[in-house]
Amino acid sequence: MIMDHTDLITTLKVKADQFNDFWIKYFPDGEPASLFEATKHLPSGGGKRLRPVLALLSCESISQNCYDVLPFAAALELVHNFSLVHDDIMDNSTLRRNLPTVHVKYGEPTAILAGDYLFAKAFEAMHDLNVDLDLYKNLNHGLIECILAICEGQQLDMIFEHRATITETEYMDMIKKKTAVLFSLASYGGAEIAGADTTMVTAMKNYGIYLGLAFQIWDDYLDLSSDEQTLGKDIGNDIRNGKKTLIAVNALQIATGTQKTLLQQTFGNPNATELDIHQVFSLFKDLKSIEYARKTAMNFNTKAKQCLGLLPETNTKQLLYHLTDYAIQRVT
Repeated sequence: MIMDHTDLITTLKVKADQFNDFWIKYFPDGEPASLFEATKHLPSGGGKRLRPVLALLSCESISQNCYDVLPFAAALELVHNFSLVHDDIMDNSTLRRNLPTVHVKYGEPTAILAGDYLFAKAFEAMHDLNVDLDLYKNLNHGLIECILAICEGQQLDMIFEHRATITETEYMDMIKKKTAVLFSLASYGGAEIAGADTTMVTAMKNYGIYLGLAFQIWDDYLDLSSDEQTLGKDIGNDIRNGKKTLIAVNALQIATGTQKTLLQQTFGNPNATELDIHQVFSLFKDLKSIEYARKTAMNFNTKAKQCLGLLPETNTKQLLYHLTDYAIQRVT
């Protein structure tokens, strides 16, 4: 199946709408109203729903009946949104999906509770899974391991903000835990629910890891190359927080003299001016660190595609194939 970018986006939106129609049941109204409103703020603000869509496509690539995967997909997206609410508090972010972040709109205490509420709802969704007990226990254990890894990755991310340099290996381990593990769980969980064999489940687990790594590296790239309106969150925020993206890791490793001084003075400086930020942008380009990150993301993209070789030749397989390209071509 030949598919251009517009067709892919349309197809992904159809799947996302199918998912949205299902998971809305996990957001009832209630009292205190402020908590329920805060809980719904980020999920109702849009989002690509890539993780649940990935679970649906992974399941559908093996079995045409993907309805049984919807509660699992809901659990994934609830965990993802829970992590975003808390991440935004830790990162002092003011925008997410072109909306005020939950803590900005409702205050930090309510935002923390809203994140906790989303976390609990994820396990409520897991209880709605219509699978045998052994598979349920396996998927539930996978979700727990994934959440633990996300916490570890987020803590590493914050620790790295206060270190002058980190290695590329350390960076990759951090984003694998913080981002790629949830993509991986979506991929192999969907396959398991569809009844895939062990070899195929392993292939889909690896597919999700490579896709998640490519996605996160591209996300870092977007934060350092997009305007605020396009991206939907604070431009330059990662630099002011001293966040170690692959672009920053590479630049800090190869910069010398005045270049290194500029990076060291700007990274982690909450008072860095727009001029400081733009000088760092220019330096990233001069050092070819942005190009290095782009090539690294493309390499993971290629590895992800190779993992799909075991899947049956279907339109859904082609969708998963094109999804890997979307991960490193999107502009938001």
